[in-house]
Amino acid sequence: MRWLVTGARGMLGQDLVARVRADGHEVVALDRDELDITDGAAVLDAVAGFDVVANCAAWTAVDDAETREAEAFAVNSVGPQALARAAVRHGARLVQVSTDYVFDGHATDPYAEDGFAAPRSAYGRTKLAGEWAVRAAGADHLILRTAWLYGAGGSCFPKTIARVARERGSLDVVDDQAGQPTWTVDVADLAVRLVDGGAPAGTYHATSSGRTTWCGFARAVVAAAGLDPQIVRPTTSEGAARAAERPAFSVLGHDALRAVGVEPIGDWQQRWAAAAPGVLG
Repeated sequence: MRWLVTGARGMLGQDLVARVRADGHEVVALDRDELDITDGAAVLDAVAGFDVVANCAAWTAVDDAETREAEAFAVNSVGPQALARAAVRHGARLVQVSTDYVFDGHATDPYAEDGFAAPRSAYGRTKLAGEWAVRAAGADHLILRTAWLYGAGGSCFPKTIARVARERGSLDVVDDQAGQPTWTVDVADLAVRLVDGGAPAGTYHATSSGRTTWCGFARAVVAAAGLDPQIVRPTTSEGAARAAERPAFSVLGHDALRAVGVEPIGDWQQRWAAAAPGVLG
């Protein structure tokens, strides 16, 4: 099986390329300087001859998207549309990475895969539009929504928290936003398991099981770094206001995975324990 991975030098892209190769598949890794996914003609040529196209390319600067929504839309919506159309033309399966930001964050129970999408930020709107574009193109698709990503191959919350904790000796972290810290290695593994298993086209949630807050995650990070977790003090979102509204509740359900016989990613605490040495290393 031949895979094409776009956004291949990003944190998730790196782990997906490694996972696909470990599975014995051929993979071509392209980053934005090698393929502009908003260029329909270039995308059509690039996708030819591949069985699977995994799109890890995205505009992820959440706050910047508030004032540069047209640019974010091009990457997060026009790009997936071009890839989906090319996948249809060449008979490839498309793996499109999406986000918890498509939901409003007001729930109290985990969001279902078919739950009502109501993004409250420009970033969320552009990612939701990307989902719609993929479905509308009629591509054989797997949309994987993920959240609170961390990994060894890029800047991420744990690396920042560990550095700030060492430099300052204490820090304040929001404790009123709930979610599922998720290792990019696990998202990559889930994507390959879905493709290898011939999972039906549809939307799946690629997040760890369980839940915590940013403060809870920060304390786990600080403990893994060999420091006292109590140096992390809880604060509120109001005290850490940013340009784009963050979902207060980003817990995603995994019923669609179980329905097709695919095991969801394990509990976030167990997965962080496995990931911490490499991420903080």
